[in-house]
Amino acid sequence: MGDIEAPDTTGPRQSVLQTILPIAKEFASSRKGQLLIAEVALSLIAFICFVASTAAAFVTAPLIEFLAALFLLFAYSTKFNERFKGFHFPLMDFLRCVSASIIFFIISIISVSKFTDGASKAAGVFGFIATIVFALDFYFIFNDLANFLKKGGDSGDEPPRTSEYNDSDSDSD
Repeated sequence: MGDIEAPDTTGPRQSVLQTILPIAKEFASSRKGQLLIAEVALSLIAFICFVASTAAAFVTAPLIEFLAALFLLFAYSTKFNERFKGFHFPLMDFLRCVSASIIFFIISIISVSKFTDGASKAAGVFGFIATIVFALDFYFIFNDLANFLKKGGDSGDEPPRTSEYNDSDSDSD
């Protein structure tokens, strides 16, 4: 009746982040994983700054980019993208990064130049940093797609999945 076992404390413990977001360690340490984590963090910070500022009209763009980056982080880290052959995830990711960098650049210029409160200036600065991170991401995706097409990839094939986890720089110049 009174035999209550003590919890096993010798087993491996998961961090709170790993419990909420099941990010694979090998993906999180790759270049693509680090860029996606930075995109999620910067989009969330820019969203919070825009909510607290007088430039609240720009709150939608960082929120949509945060949700899209969070979805792709989840899809790539859990290999969810490999189950759906109908979507071309690298191309979708490329278009997301191009549009995000353009949108973040425009709203950052407007929030820094037009609004005078500190939260708008902070949102603009984080937006400029996010612009750089999104631009780096679409540059690397473009190089991977260009190398895949140079090698003569068929229209039904996707670029090799190892290129997403590859930390080496690609030379397509």
